[in-house]
Amino acid sequence: MRGESTGSRARQPYPLIAGMDSAEAKEELRRAIRAQRAARTSRQRDVAAKAFADVILTVPAVRDARVVATYASRPTEPSTRVLLDRLTESGARVLLPVLGAGLARDWAEYAGHDDLRERAPGRPPEPSGPALGPGVIAQADVIVAPALAVDTRGMRLGQGGGWYDRSLKQARDGVTVVAMVFPEELYDAEHRPLPVEDHDMPVHIVATPESWRTLPA
Repeated sequence: MRGESTGSRARQPYPLIAGMDSAEAKEELRRAIRAQRAARTSRQRDVAAKAFADVILTVPAVRDARVVATYASRPTEPSTRVLLDRLTESGARVLLPVLGAGLARDWAEYAGHDDLRERAPGRPPEPSGPALGPGVIAQADVIVAPALAVDTRGMRLGQGGGWYDRSLKQARDGVTVVAMVFPEELYDAEHRPLPVEDHDMPVHIVATPESWRTLPA
């Protein structure tokens, strides 16, 4: 599959310090990965966005899905911009996270890039359409989730709010969860396991701009 010519051989952050608990270790790792992501150029991100879409659309669960729950990426995240358009062009219904009533997290339907709005500084772009309720994720045939890192056990490092872990518990049994990361953000669990807390939910597939692989979630 297509590789990412820039960034695929970047240093793999692993600033875990002996004696740290899992929450502290996660925060150290998040800071290091975010700093490395911020160093990517716009051109590198654009190249990766096309490669991510090419790779993810070869995942059978994604290719065959009628409803996909995913996310609208922020500038330094693995970009979903190309993927969103290609999913809708294929006829899939695409659900994106939004802020619901009382600041609760919810879902709304993607209606194109021109419809996305950044409702608060630093927040992911959101569709302007009505919130559909948190339970609508149960309609998803596949979930493409953001991640800062994934290890070969299937454990995912998120942004720290725990929202995706809670949302994944509302998905249908057996639904495939795909996490998107840059190549250096896939960790060998034997040598560099990600720190884990009790609420963490595993993912089933990890996708990079180079390839995808099934994990023993």
